Amino acid sequence: MLRIGHLILLSVGTQLPFDRLVRAVDDWAIAAGRTDVVAQVGPSTYAPRSLKAFPFLAPEAFRELQLNATIMISHAGMGSILTALEYGKPIIIMPRDHLRGEHRNGHQMATAERFKAVPGIYVASDEHGLIEHLTRLTELTGSQKLPPHAPASFTDRLRDFILRP
Repeated sequence: MLRIGHLILLSVGTQLPFDRLVRAVDDWAIAAGRTDVVAQVGPSTYAPRSLKAFPFLAPEAFRELQLNATIMISHAGMGSILTALEYGKPIIIMPRDHLRGEHRNGHQMATAERFKAVPGIYVASDEHGLIEHLTRLTELTGSQKLPPHAPASFTDRLRDFILRP
């Protein structure tokens, strides 16, 4: 049974499987006796044993889970990162490794490197780093909430620049 307020949300995106991340979180959940992990696993081939797993979620259902999550775990996708920042949620990201065939190129590694110093974002370069963060789950804190829109001063300047003759 899920306890709202103690919800852990795992998301791997919808385009590619990320079995290594799903398996690592599933193994941790079993070892830790956690029953509060909901996972959006995309086209994964690994079948989780303990996670409440869904290949895909309707946008409204996914947004509800993101709002209610205590912590988010994700691939290094910008949508997940920005949502965690917008909601002030701590997020553990583990980038897909293109050398393992988990993605087409190394942009997720570059994204993780860029965000590793941002408060509220915890980067795990591999399964061992992921487990290290998960064992300190209660110590992880979110960032200051990021506004969902750019400030008007920025958008006004951008509009003026674009419309300049």
